[in-house]
Amino acid sequence: MTLEAPVPIDRRKLLAAGAGGAVLLGTPGISYAASRPLLTHGVQSGDVTERGAVLWTRADRGSRMRVELATRPDFKHARELRGPALTADSDFTGKLRLSGLRPGQTYHYRVRAEGERASDALEGSFTTASDECRDITFQWSGDLAGQGWGINPEFGGYRIFQAMADSEPDFFLCSGDFVYSDGPLVETVALPDGTTWRNTVVEEKSKVAETLDEYRGQFKYNLLDENLRAYLARVPMVNQWDDHEVTNNWYPGEILDLPQYTEKNVDVLAARARQAFAEYTPGGFDAEGRIYRKISYGPLLDLFVLDMRTYKSANPDADGPTGQILGERQLAWLKRELRRSDATWKAIAADLPIGLLVGDGAGAWEGIAEGTGGAPMGRETEIADLLSYCKR
Repeated sequence: MTLEAPVPIDRRKLLAAGAGGAVLLGTPGISYAASRPLLTHGVQSGDVTERGAVLWTRADRGSRMRVELATRPDFKHARELRGPALTADSDFTGKLRLSGLRPGQTYHYRVRAEGERASDALEGSFTTASDECRDITFQWSGDLAGQGWGINPEFGGYRIFQAMADSEPDFFLCSGDFVYSDGPLVETVALPDGTTWRNTVVEEKSKVAETLDEYRGQFKYNLLDENLRAYLARVPMVNQWDDHEVTNNWYPGEILDLPQYTEKNVDVLAARARQAFAEYTPGGFDAEGRIYRKISYGPLLDLFVLDMRTYKSANPDADGPTGQILGERQLAWLKRELRRSDATWKAIAADLPIGLLVGDGAGAWEGIAEGTGGAPMGRETEIADLLSYCKR
């Protein structure tokens, strides 16, 4: 196929995917203002495979996501795609899942929010995984705006993302803590050399997140940074969550004993955080709504993204007989998919370290290892079982 030919995608699959996105996000009475909508936080792509990808954006009001997709940067022969409704139910975010793409193809996309008038367009690009044995490069990181260090305009913001973009990776794996929902920011931080670090601070970052809007605000804060927005428009992202999307060292069923929280039930906080995570990341979930999933990136690489939070046992019980980190279903899935994989490399993305000892109070452990020595205990038994299975 020449570059002058129409975009090599299956139109029926794409339109079906777009309709599905609209159903998931809901389409209750959209009210369009007379002025033009505005795309507020950039565009992103995520969970890119040989034949699929997910596109993301956010508008400032009720509207509809519209996408032009092309194989040429001048958008000649572009396909126009109808995306989901952007409504208040999803904080005006939306995703369009693409399928039927061509392997190893660079795609350029333009996104608009359409009301009575259309917004200005924002552009991005991504390259699908090749179905041939070609070199793959990806970047891996996490923990953004943590420990009190936010966006400092005097420093140039999150300028590391410009350096990362310059190396032109195939994708970016964010292994959790893409936001610090439990990490309020102050305007100034005194540095040891006598200078001052100056954070940009918004209302949602002035306290720990508890409400759904406060959790949404954590993502909106990071996306204020132009370096990050530019990076995500060029580099597809794979997301998993860790603890700071919710609160430090959390586990299901936990009741907080912290004065900064008025909502003490972690299950309530986690549900709100999970919704914000779903709304503000381009991929993040499989077809069944699970964070753990496999992303096949051609014949050389299968990426297994784990969820080491949702099914975790209580930290005080980490070394007991009920201790677990993955849960029975996720562990069985991982074994099965590893067995089925014929990729040369099988990368397992774990948001918790395997061997690092991380205490969480007297007799409690945040991670997998519990430091007693000897035979594996509690959560360690799951990892020992998995490693033994892989060895066989």
